[in-house]
Amino acid sequence: MNLNRLWVLVKGELSRLNKYNVTSISILIAIMWSIILFFVDEVALASLLPLILMLDATLMSVMYIGSVMFFEKSESTISTMLVTPSTSSELVLSKVLANTIHNIFSSALIIIAFFFIKHVEFNWFLIFLGIFAATAFHTIAGLYLAYFQKNFTGMLVNIMILAFVLLIPTALYEIGILTADFWKYLLLINPIQAAAEVIGGAFTGYVFTYVYYISLGYMIIGGLLVYRLLVLPKFHDYAIKQSGV
Repeated sequence: MNLNRLWVLVKGELSRLNKYNVTSISILIAIMWSIILFFVDEVALASLLPLILMLDATLMSVMYIGSVMFFEKSESTISTMLVTPSTSSELVLSKVLANTIHNIFSSALIIIAFFFIKHVEFNWFLIFLGIFAATAFHTIAGLYLAYFQKNFTGMLVNIMILAFVLLIPTALYEIGILTADFWKYLLLINPIQAAAEVIGGAFTGYVFTYVYYISLGYMIIGGLLVYRLLVLPKFHDYAIKQSGV
């Protein structure tokens, strides 16, 4: 892998995110959440802020990368990249890194605002570690899902189904409706719950148990496995299919 070429590709992906207004939308959403959370009392803020950051790192990451893949499909951008010296691993990794950098930036706007305005206490290293791990995992998962989407509407519908299946149990568990030990163990396989754990671990009051470390391992090791075993091997076939070859 050529690092110089990878960096050029990452910059190109970031530029493409800006071209498709994905960056503008994510900044607008970050500002909107900041305004809403500003008027929330401190007790509610302690639980809502990690939840918002988790949503930004998970479902929004899937939506952003899915949108970019759809626009590239519409413009036949991927077929153009096939004739460049860039390898499939460089092309895929550049998309993962660019979407992760972009999402960390939008999350950082919310974090910095509440650090200075509301004086929210958290561990800087752990919060960016959590956001990075969760965003990278869900970007990789979003790439794989994008391989099978026929149109933009279908993609949005599938993301809504994903949100319904994965997000609702996590939300119910986080607010204390699902309290049985059964849910505690079952939700270990839920990537959104894992993201909630690794991001929530950065905030004051979080109790570290094996659940946090399993969740962090899930995001990192699981993301690498999905990348190596599913996303990377199928990218070339997807690219050829989109090129009409």
